[in-house]
Amino acid sequence: MAKILTLTLNPALDITIGLDTLRPGHVNRSLAQQSHAAGKGLNVAQVLADLGHSVTVAGFLGQDNLQAFEALIDWRGFADCFVRVPGETRSNLKLVEGDGRVTDINGQGPAIDDAARSALLRLLLQVAPGHDAVVVAGSLPRGVDPHWFRQLLDMLKAQGLKVALDSSGEALRAGLQSAPWLVKPNTEELGEVLGLAVDEPAQQGEAAQRLLATGIEHVVVSAGEQGVRWFSQGTTLAAVPPKVTVASTVGAGDSLVAGMVHGLLLHEAPARTLARATAIAAQAVTQVGFGIRDQAQLAHLEAGVQLTEQQEGCR
Repeated sequence: MAKILTLTLNPALDITIGLDTLRPGHVNRSLAQQSHAAGKGLNVAQVLADLGHSVTVAGFLGQDNLQAFEALIDWRGFADCFVRVPGETRSNLKLVEGDGRVTDINGQGPAIDDAARSALLRLLLQVAPGHDAVVVAGSLPRGVDPHWFRQLLDMLKAQGLKVALDSSGEALRAGLQSAPWLVKPNTEELGEVLGLAVDEPAQQGEAAQRLLATGIEHVVVSAGEQGVRWFSQGTTLAAVPPKVTVASTVGAGDSLVAGMVHGLLLHEAPARTLARATAIAAQAVTQVGFGIRDQAQLAHLEAGVQLTEQQEGCR
């Protein structure tokens, strides 16, 4: 298996509250509540660990509420390269209704100063060599601007790592300029960054070709229950997941990224890589929390993924 670094600059304590139906402006009674140390890179790390990889986690953590994060890192056996900063890591509320609809209320984390940014760069220069890939996932915290983020990605590439990027907005826009090895936007994120309509497969293909022309090797575009399209030089592969009962959509995209990185690093057949990654994402929405909990269920879901392949230039 591989040695993989995940970078979460803006982690969060996810507090998931189950409701029958959300009634704004009224008192709502919860049916269930769970909290998880999370953040997109940490979510990816848990799935990669379940797939058998050795994982190092890094980023910024607030000193005032470390317990849940350090407990997760210890339980999972991750190598801990997080830089501790003053303040609290943010809390994100996930209001999950009975029909699977999720309302997110994302908190604001601590401000990251120059000393913390420099400390992370020094640490990554020490630990990044020897890893096979790095997954950089999530939003930018206060104090981290897109220019610094671009420099960070360039530095990781210079260390010889394959960089997989899963972000949005200004972070995604800056990250694309670094031409990472893999990017995984959803259709909304891709359209916003490129200023294009990407609702239709042909539009997604045109957008992906623009990115591939910049040196990006893999463009993975997710569209929820409509499926995933994976663009690389010469071939487009599409996958539609089987129908599942949705418990929460939180972490589905992170699970997809982990599955793609897993298959690519092991040089598996493209169809197997995308089918398993799609199944891992489908399994993620059936549960609250992160990771592969039921291998038999995963195999069943993978068998139900519908794959289609399209050669470049054919419509």
